[in-house]
Amino acid sequence: MKLYLASLGAGILVGIVYSLINVRSPAPPVVALLGLLGILVGEQIMPVARHIVAGCGFREAVGRANCGNHILGELPANSAEAAAGDAGRGPGG
Repeated sequence: MKLYLASLGAGILVGIVYSLINVRSPAPPVVALLGLLGILVGEQIMPVARHIVAGCGFREAVGRANCGNHILGELPANSAEAAAGDAGRGPGG
């Protein structure tokens, strides 16, 4: 969660600087975000295609290629569950 807040804070800071020097952002936000989403999805096409060619179904291929974690990153709920699991195991666990 700290990473998301730091990213938001950095974006706000850059927005304030842009405002102070009277500059518009280099790309419309929706266009930029769609471009980034396209890059992330495009990176997963070949790994998924390899699994499909190897005989997996689409859902299994997506799971084996670990697309969800690559595109979405580690979601805050997942990191909290992992931390709780690690704390419950204790040292050497």
